[in-house]
Amino acid sequence: MVTDHLGGDYLRQALEDDVRAGLTSSPKRLPPKWFYDEAGSELFSRITRLTEYYPTRRELEILRRRAVDVAGLTRADTLVELGSGTSEKTVLLLDALANAGTLRAYTPVDVDAVTLAAAAERLAVRYPGLDVRPVRADFERHLALLPRNGRRLVAFLGGTIGNLPPAAREMFFKELRATLRPGDTLLLGADLVKEPSRLVRAYDDAQGVTAAFNRNVLHVLNRELDAGFEPEAFEHVALWDEDNEWIEMRLRATRPMEVPIRALGLTASFAEGEEMRTEISAKFRRQGVLDELSRAGFAVCRWYTDSAGDFALTLATVVSG
Repeated sequence: MVTDHLGGDYLRQALEDDVRAGLTSSPKRLPPKWFYDEAGSELFSRITRLTEYYPTRRELEILRRRAVDVAGLTRADTLVELGSGTSEKTVLLLDALANAGTLRAYTPVDVDAVTLAAAAERLAVRYPGLDVRPVRADFERHLALLPRNGRRLVAFLGGTIGNLPPAAREMFFKELRATLRPGDTLLLGADLVKEPSRLVRAYDDAQGVTAAFNRNVLHVLNRELDAGFEPEAFEHVALWDEDNEWIEMRLRATRPMEVPIRALGLTASFAEGEEMRTEISAKFRRQGVLDELSRAGFAVCRWYTDSAGDFALTLATVVSG
C-alpha cells in the first residue's frame, strides 16, 4: 500500500504553477522534475548507461565498496530513500543492513506511484519479512510528513541534490534535519567539480540521448497542458557555469515562435536563439558539502569517493541540541 501525499490535483496544480511562473519569467525556465514521465524515465535510464555519463557508475562503485561500512556505522533498522525511482542501487544498502542484522523497514519516496508500487513488490519478494512502506511525495515539500519510526538512514543518492540551487539546498537540508532524531543519519550523493569538458560531455552525449531527454519536457507540456511546442524546433544546450560551478541544460529556439499553452490561457513567445533553462546540476567540492551540512545541523563522519575521485557519498549524523 502506497501512502500518497500527492492526492487530488496536487501534481497538476504544481505543474501549472511552475509552467506559468517559468514561461513568464526572463529568462524562461522550467524545473527538471517535469522531465520524468514514462518516456523521460526510460530516457534517463539510457543516459545512466552512456559512456559519457559517469556518475551512476562511480556511485555504484562507492556503494559496492562502502555499503558494509555504512551499515556498521549507522546500525539503521529503517532505510528511507528520497527520489528512490526503481530502487536498483538501494539493494546494495539493503543487503548490507540485512547482513548486519539491523534491517527492519524500507521507505522509498518518489512522485511516481507506479514505479513505487513495482519497486515495493520486487523488494518484498527479495527480502521476506521486510516492512516496505512506499510513500508518494515531493521531497522538496513533504519531508515533515515522512514516517519517523525506527533508527533511520536517509539516502539521497544520484547527485540529485545538485538540481537544487543554493537557497533551495539550504532549506532542504534544514527541513530534513528537523525531521531527524539523534541516531538518525544521512547518506548524500554528490557529483564533484572536475574538468569542464568532461562535465559537458556527460550532459551532451554523442548519441543525442540527453538531447531527447531535455526535449521530453516539451512533450509533457503538450500532453498535460495542451501546449503547442514543436520539440524538434529547440536545440539542446549544455554548458558549464564557472561562477556557480554547475552544468546548465537549456533549450534554444531555432526560430521565432508563438507557443500556445491552452490549458493556462497563455502564449509563450520565443525569439530566434532564445534559451530556456531546464536544469542545473551543481558540482561540489568537499569543503562546500561539509559547510552546507554543518550549517543545517549535521556532522560529517565519513567522506567516500570512487577510485577516480569523480563522485562522493557523504555520511552525516545529526548534531544534538
